[in-house]
Amino acid sequence: MEQSLLLPRLRVDHGLILASPFITSAHASGWRRCHSSSFSSLKIQSQLRPMSVVSGPFSTIRCAVTETSVYSKESTETVDLDWDNLGFGLVPTDYMYKMKCTQNGIFTEGELLRYGPIELSPSSGVLNYGQGLFEGLKAYRKEDGSILLFRPEENALRMRKGAERMCMPAPSVEKFVDAVKLTVLANKRWVPPTGKGSLYIRPLLIGSGAVLGLSPAPEYTFLIFVSPVGNYFKVLKAQKKAKENGFSDVLYLDSTHKKYLEEVSSCNIFVVKNKVISTPEVKGTILPGITRKSIIDVALGQGYQVEERAVSVDEVLDADEVFCTGTAVVVTPVGSITFLGRRVEYGNKGVGAVSQELYSELTRLQMGLSEDKMGWTMKLN
Repeated sequence: MEQSLLLPRLRVDHGLILASPFITSAHASGWRRCHSSSFSSLKIQSQLRPMSVVSGPFSTIRCAVTETSVYSKESTETVDLDWDNLGFGLVPTDYMYKMKCTQNGIFTEGELLRYGPIELSPSSGVLNYGQGLFEGLKAYRKEDGSILLFRPEENALRMRKGAERMCMPAPSVEKFVDAVKLTVLANKRWVPPTGKGSLYIRPLLIGSGAVLGLSPAPEYTFLIFVSPVGNYFKVLKAQKKAKENGFSDVLYLDSTHKKYLEEVSSCNIFVVKNKVISTPEVKGTILPGITRKSIIDVALGQGYQVEERAVSVDEVLDADEVFCTGTAVVVTPVGSITFLGRRVEYGNKGVGAVSQELYSELTRLQMGLSEDKMGWTMKLN
């Protein structure tokens, strides 16, 4: 699925990019701070399917984090969803995971809860001072029915790095990965059939303790919930204006020189010219995407030259192909970009040979359709 992006006056129909000289974003594993009230927006249409809600009393399953399988009969029952028409919208599933940590930095034993509302103080750190961050990863169903996770330890490491930056304790890599496994297995009936989508996994780390003055929260909560998803389309404030003007998404430029690419909303961007693949180097304002990292390794393995460096607007307007990467979007081609009234279209609605090859290589590996020579996938029983 191609997309439209927007830069400060840079557009991409079927891949719109909009960058603003007023935008500065800083990521702490999914956390972004934007200093602007007047930037153009980028938007991707949202396709929401009717939600399937699990009924029953709100209950808790306390457990040590292990790979035990199902906790109730329903986990093996069939889900009544239209798998062929999954969008990227929330579908409530059976269970969520919860674990708390006090000021001593030690996390309590985790527990599975029925998916539902959580209790949070109005004076919690996350509500008052934004002390929180999130991760995103996916689980895929193989043709033999087994389930694969894709590089969950990378998400754990990124969460720890972001938490350190925000003065928060974080689960160890082992606890993070085990909690993800447990949550996926408890909701395994919601993992779409092979080729129909994936189970999106959303770990959260929030300052749940009550504070008044600006200071780290006295208590933290680690949560995980999941939802089956198909193609990714989203709507954010920054993207609304872009959509109203016929674009799909926004590409941000650096706030200093106002000429170098940063990223497309929550996605990383790649530019292809003469078989050389270039992408902005990771720094404080650019998310160190796990899909980005994986695509670079896949491209190098396919014999491509990959450069991580400053990439200018002029280069993207002169590119052979442009595509975005992210957990949700995987690899999404850009069909056109408009900047200062100049529109540049990329061949075949943006679906170039390089992006198609990399998409195929990565998704086949994620779904267990090709040999995992990288050791990136983790099989769940």
